Amino acid sequence: MILLLLLTSTLLSSYFHPGRVVDAQSTFTIRTINLSIEPSNDVTRDTNVTLRCQATVWSNVPGALSRKYTIYKDGNAIHTKSCSTSEDLVYPLSEVRVSNYGKYTCKINIKEEQLTSVAKKLTVTGQSKPVIHLNKNEVSEGEAITARCTAPGETGSIFFYFYKDATEIMEKQANSSHAEVQLHVSSVGKHKIHCTYTVLVTPESFKSEESNTLTVSVTELPITAVLEILPQSRIYEGDQLYISCSIRSGMRGFQNTDVYLSQGDQLLSSGHTKVNHSKVALAKDPGKFECTLHMGKVRKSDTKTISVTELFSVPTLTVSPAEVFHREYMTLSCKSESSASERLARGELTYTLEPLGNRLINKGPGIFSGNTPPNDLNYTCVARAKGIMKHSETLTIRPKTSVSSPKISVVGRAVLGQPFKILCQSDNGSLPINYTLLWGYDQLNTTVVKQPSQQALFTVSITKPDEISKYMCEAKNRHKEALRSRRLNATVIVPLTSPFLTVIPDLPEISEGVDLILICGVQGTPPVTFKFYRVGNDLPLYTTTSNRNHTDYPVHGLSKEQSGIYYCEAVNHARNVVYSDPVTIEVRMALWKKVVIGGFCLLALSVLAVVCVLCFRSKRGKRRPTAELSVKPSSPKSDDPLTVNLTHDTELYNTATVRLDGAAVSVWSDRPPEAVNDEESSVMSNEPDVEYTEVVHPRPVDPAKVPLRKGTETVYSELQNSPHGAADHHDYGSVEYAELNSEQPEINSYRLEVNNHQDLPVPVD
Repeated sequence: MILLLLLTSTLLSSYFHPGRVVDAQSTFTIRTINLSIEPSNDVTRDTNVTLRCQATVWSNVPGALSRKYTIYKDGNAIHTKSCSTSEDLVYPLSEVRVSNYGKYTCKINIKEEQLTSVAKKLTVTGQSKPVIHLNKNEVSEGEAITARCTAPGETGSIFFYFYKDATEIMEKQANSSHAEVQLHVSSVGKHKIHCTYTVLVTPESFKSEESNTLTVSVTELPITAVLEILPQSRIYEGDQLYISCSIRSGMRGFQNTDVYLSQGDQLLSSGHTKVNHSKVALAKDPGKFECTLHMGKVRKSDTKTISVTELFSVPTLTVSPAEVFHREYMTLSCKSESSASERLARGELTYTLEPLGNRLINKGPGIFSGNTPPNDLNYTCVARAKGIMKHSETLTIRPKTSVSSPKISVVGRAVLGQPFKILCQSDNGSLPINYTLLWGYDQLNTTVVKQPSQQALFTVSITKPDEISKYMCEAKNRHKEALRSRRLNATVIVPLTSPFLTVIPDLPEISEGVDLILICGVQGTPPVTFKFYRVGNDLPLYTTTSNRNHTDYPVHGLSKEQSGIYYCEAVNHARNVVYSDPVTIEVRMALWKKVVIGGFCLLALSVLAVVCVLCFRSKRGKRRPTAELSVKPSSPKSDDPLTVNLTHDTELYNTATVRLDGAAVSVWSDRPPEAVNDEESSVMSNEPDVEYTEVVHPRPVDPAKVPLRKGTETVYSELQNSPHGAADHHDYGSVEYAELNSEQPEINSYRLEVNNHQDLPVPVD
């Protein structure tokens, strides 16, 4: 039972382990593999180190499975071993060196399964001291020596370095513990030789200490280079120089020699044993010559420096006057400041001007005169003597243009009492130009214009408009007298003041329908922009720009909605905004509307009165029988033309007029106060129910004297009440009236009632 459980556990472990192997013959798994470094991971040089690879393998068969071990250093396999035992793999590293420094791993392979250990790092400190050997301690100049540098016991990739007098002279790489080189020591004397090495263990390197030091003596060879120059002293420009470079030797049979003659960086000549060279001495050339000998590794040289005296200095070209203007006379002078008079005869030093054909006349040695060229031109002076030619620096002649008369103007606008700028400018003239502002003839300020984009601007201010004409300016770009401009002529803008708003018509009350004119006026310089406002509106009612200092705003057909407070705003180029005092405009109702409304009111009152009368009559008619009032004329004729038939009560209220003796008498004429009182007493009687009939017997009227008027001018007479008190009636039949003539004196003593509430008399049959 226990064996069965163990087998089951082994099978399950093999199933879940990455190194499991299951087949018909055996089952195994690689459980672990470890690498250890003995005695330690950090050791010193010459320590014996052991790498131990230990693996744990589970298997269901007796005995150990065949396995393969591989040890790696920095990823490279360094040892492989196969075995059929379960013993650990042991790999010895005897007397380790820094070349053994690195990371090590161990890998085990069983059949097709493998497992690698964790990497372990081995650190080795300490290196052996290098040793140098020389084949000779004494050599001749240029002779080679053999040097050997050894790093005892070191392995790996090693770099060797060789030094002479603490200076590295050679480097060599080797895969062994030593390196051998050939050294050439060319300088005469004693020299110290030593070496060092560096072991390269990627990615690091380890440098050793210095080796022992050996001394080498170098003996000079009896051979030299010789340089000769003629003449040897007081050499002037133009003198012929003779130069030779040769070998001087106390030994015989020397071979493979070369000589080189040079001046500065220029090689003049070369040969095997001797060379010669000839040239003209020049002061500008470097005065150092060198002769060099090459024999194998031997280098020897001889140098000499000569001094060459100038025959004449480099000429200088100048112009007079310093400022040259178009079409004016100028002089160019060419001269060498120094010359060797002891070597030059009179007139031997000559001067010429380039370019040729420059239209300038030679007035003497180095003197050239003529008119200024129209355009810019470059001149160069050439001095010659004894075959020596020297050029001056180039002189550029840029003829200037005389400044023209300046023009004075105002920049922008000149506003009274405010600073403004005055521009002074000339159309022509070479820079720089001096501009001066004048007040009258007094200088105020000066500006120098040096750049084409620069302007001569002056800031001023005036208190009176006529002061602007006192400004002038001057322009000058040469030593001559300055040119003056005309006096400044510009418009001075006077700021706006004293705004006022005028209303036409000038009435305390303005009626609807009339045309209104608002006139806004200011004091100041036009053009002026006017704006008219009504309080309550942010936007202007009217805007206009006028070339006068006043303008008007017409309003046609005023309405009551246009009543309000009005004011105006004005601004000109002085940018000062002024406002007028507000004006209150009250628009009243039109006169015709008042008349119409009054007429309608009177008409309404009349209608109301008629309605009241009719209502009053209607009430009285219900209580009284109809009565008739008859008025008969004195004439027996019933068809008298003066008889008037009234058919409706409303005709009783028409206006009646009679003419008496040629004068118009209205029935509305006032009667005497006494008559009024009598009538009022009769109307206000205490017996309102009494019926009566008023009968009047008029006298005959002449129809020719009093014409009959019809329509609204119906003539009737108020009938006098009967002394017996006839009764009033509200229902009337036809009534006949006699026209009153001029013979009735009593007509003026009675007031005719119109639009009253009395009942008209009833006619009598």
